[in-house]
Amino acid sequence: MNSVIREELPTDVAAIHAVTIAAFMNAPHTDHTEQFIVDALRKAGALFLSLVAEQAGSVVGHVAVSPVTVSDGSSHWYGLGPISVIPELQGQGIGSLLMQEALQRLRDKGAAGCVLLGDPAYYSRFGFKAMSELVLPDVPPEYFQALAFQPSLPRGIVTYHESFNAQG
Repeated sequence: MNSVIREELPTDVAAIHAVTIAAFMNAPHTDHTEQFIVDALRKAGALFLSLVAEQAGSVVGHVAVSPVTVSDGSSHWYGLGPISVIPELQGQGIGSLLMQEALQRLRDKGAAGCVLLGDPAYYSRFGFKAMSELVLPDVPPEYFQALAFQPSLPRGIVTYHESFNAQG
């Protein structure tokens, strides 16, 4: 079945919450706060992009993109995630569609680049790679990856929005 990727609507909030819980239920390396992070980002007005994947009128996936700060003062950098697809549809390309659309929209909006925390084997297919110039403290460096849309690469410590500390 084809997925439609579109902007989040106010009526999608509960479905996004449920999809995020389901997607991370059995995931390794999680503290199961992803749904709270998305909710907190939304409440703080910090969702630069919030895209859903819809099939037959139901939300089956979601990706959040929010601004990050870099200690060298570089601007227009964003963090991608959480990204979620309901378990029964994982592995069918929905996450890839969400990634591709989010990255294209970032480019279209003039973003300098994007960072994420995740499996290098998966995210390298989208051009992400670990870059020693960018550091996320207390995280194995190979899992913190970046994709630059412009030639200049910032150098420094990356900080996500305070919503990433949300616990409930």
